[in-house]
Amino acid sequence: MNTRLLGGVALAAMLAITACSQSEPTAPEPETHAETETAAPPSGRVHGVDTVVPESVGFASDRLAALDAQYQALVDEGKLAGYVWLVSRHGQIADFNTYGVTNYDTQAPMQHDTIFRIASMTKPITGVAMMMLYEDGLWQMDDPVSDYIPEFADLVVATEDGGTEPMASPMTMAQLMSHSAGFGVSAVYADNNLQATDLQGMIDTLAELPLVSQPGTAWDYGPSVNVQGYIVEKLSGMTLEEFFETRIFEPLGMDDTGFWVPADQQERVTRIFDYADDGSLFMMDERAQNESPQFLSGSGGLFSTPLDYWTFTQMLQGEGEYNGARLLQPETVELMRQNVLADGVPVDLYGPDMPGIGFGMDFAVVMDEDIADGSQSTGSYYWGGFFGTSFWIDPVEDLVFVAMIQNNNGSNPYRGTPPLREMAVEAVYEALEE
Repeated sequence: MNTRLLGGVALAAMLAITACSQSEPTAPEPETHAETETAAPPSGRVHGVDTVVPESVGFASDRLAALDAQYQALVDEGKLAGYVWLVSRHGQIADFNTYGVTNYDTQAPMQHDTIFRIASMTKPITGVAMMMLYEDGLWQMDDPVSDYIPEFADLVVATEDGGTEPMASPMTMAQLMSHSAGFGVSAVYADNNLQATDLQGMIDTLAELPLVSQPGTAWDYGPSVNVQGYIVEKLSGMTLEEFFETRIFEPLGMDDTGFWVPADQQERVTRIFDYADDGSLFMMDERAQNESPQFLSGSGGLFSTPLDYWTFTQMLQGEGEYNGARLLQPETVELMRQNVLADGVPVDLYGPDMPGIGFGMDFAVVMDEDIADGSQSTGSYYWGGFFGTSFWIDPVEDLVFVAMIQNNNGSNPYRGTPPLREMAVEAVYEALEE
């Protein structure tokens, strides 16, 4: 562990989702849902970052306050335990609010620097790591993945009749970066325990399994980004943890982001919540992740804070640079947010296909705002995490939104969590005045 972080600055890490198998805790008493005041930031600065009056960056304060009231009501009604969100424009935070608690037992209030498991919001960070190595000249988009993972040279593809067939064309790096490499969704590998050992163990297991589809023909949300993490290690000669820390987190000042949280910072980590059959919330049991995990998941392995992740988005919004630290060239950031899926390959996360949405280098991208049935501008890009964290970046409006909750299956619209992101998209764009 970096000695810089031993002095009490929190590194963070995500508990593997499979490690969150829980006992059956008793639902909290009603008083655990006591009403809490919204904790808005003091005017001027929050944790060293400037905040501004919303009108100064083109937002209507009363409309942002209306969204604020909606979120507060969800906490007051016991539909959420705690929540944090911020919105910025032109690099300045216009609203940054917290609600509720992080722990029903202690009633610890949600804070601006609460640490969350960001799960799949790790993926864009891995994407940036890959693109840094791309800029270093270590790989190209059309390269076969087997150039870097020889174990994948002879992969076969499962057929409907239970047999297999050869790959029609080699799996490419661009396909690996966009969930179209032929791997199945995560559930396909539930019995294979891909995270049982380390990244090499995962590669060895995948090399023995057939692909689910021909490379380039389907978008399936599975192990692709963990495979990217393995490639980062192989090309850089560092562990994924070392690469993230030295090449991304230290330059950007993301002091509260990483693969684990020291014991003396565990009280800052929010607990995970879930919904009982009657719709009430309860707090899940869990173990602390206070040492570096054996399996370094580039797909879902990090803890972070809203402000740290906002810092990461500012680097992207700043064309690869933030506060004097340049991670990527502008043309590389532009490439990351371009759809690379083949024509006719739809993005489908939880149900129907998502028209107007494509996929770039570990981001979903809005290809057509009218077809996408939303307010986000064409060219916006976004993603979220298993526990309900989310963000989007709108380059046209120069706008960023980051929000964090900690619900089991919090990103799944069918598992009880209110549609927080959809509420935000509607309200934030309605609040824009110029």
